[in-house]
Amino acid sequence: MSKHHLGEFEEIVLLTVAILYDEAYGVAIIDEMERRLDRKVSIGALQTVLRRLEKKRYLSSRLGEATKMRGGKRKRYFALTTYGREILETTREQRMNLWNAIPNLDIGDSYA
Repeated sequence: MSKHHLGEFEEIVLLTVAILYDEAYGVAIIDEMERRLDRKVSIGALQTVLRRLEKKRYLSSRLGEATKMRGGKRKRYFALTTYGREILETTREQRMNLWNAIPNLDIGDSYA
């Protein structure tokens, strides 16, 4: 197992930032996650994870321009770092190895 571990929410945030590319800021990330996953996301939980991922060097951020629409407040845009892309690829490979190890996976066949 890799020395790097992503929690489920961390992985989802990284993937969403990658999907949004140059438009990955707080509200856009939440909107995309909620739309794609049919799952509510709080701004507080997202901000905590964004800071943690930035501290781990999986994400970088930059401030956008101030706008009148936002009362002069600038948006913070996030982007995957090279290291973040590597972690996502490692995580994907680990997950696929597990999925591929399931013998005769038949969703209709269950033990319940």
